[in-house]
Amino acid sequence: MSLLELHGVSRRFGALQALSGIDLTVEQGELRAVIGPNGAGKTTLFNLVSGFFPPSAGRILFGGREITGERPARLVARGIIRTFQITEIFPDLTVYENLRLAVEAAMGLTFRPFLGAARRQEVERRVEDLLEAVHLADKADRIASELAHGDQRIVEMGITLSREPRLLLLDEPTAGMGEEETEHMVGIIRRLNRDRGITMLFIEHDMDIIFGVADRITVLDNGSLLAEGTAAEIAASEAVQTAYLGSHR
Repeated sequence: MSLLELHGVSRRFGALQALSGIDLTVEQGELRAVIGPNGAGKTTLFNLVSGFFPPSAGRILFGGREITGERPARLVARGIIRTFQITEIFPDLTVYENLRLAVEAAMGLTFRPFLGAARRQEVERRVEDLLEAVHLADKADRIASELAHGDQRIVEMGITLSREPRLLLLDEPTAGMGEEETEHMVGIIRRLNRDRGITMLFIEHDMDIIFGVADRITVLDNGSLLAEGTAAEIAASEAVQTAYLGSHR
């Protein structure tokens, strides 16, 4: 059974047809990239899957269950977690404190000022696990706003992981990063997918990252599905070359 399925999904905003009849299947454990020119419908696709907008037509299934039109909070509870292009962290707190607050929220402990010893130990264990997962243990005591942009994005990734996602939607995870920061983020994405089995659907503009990481690539153009396949298949597609890849040479 596929993890995520879109059947004939469309979205209209007034006279604008943002997506039209999208059929998409993402398998458990897959690393799937979504590419396309500006205005192709990539962000709209993410908004529909994460519940920010309902589709105008079509059905969305997650783990075999229909989730069409469900609100974001319900989808987060089901394990669909999303990051955005703008980094969302607590800038005045340390890395550790950012992750601790995220863990406490995920455990439903946000409004409990006093925790028992067992609860405190569980929170600390989960925070240490997240620090290890995103390779920020050596920066746990740093104030988040003092970190480089790439490390701030990685703190956000740790916050995202506190929700134990089954499907992680990454919106341009390496945007604004330098080469070393990009390599760090790509390494984390690969490890989370390989070691933790997290299925990922990501929007990215760096073709080297896309071709080097993605198991399969979905290409959107003018709100429609233009092509789908492996990196080799997409690179060889004349339609994709004309619509997108040619403009990135």
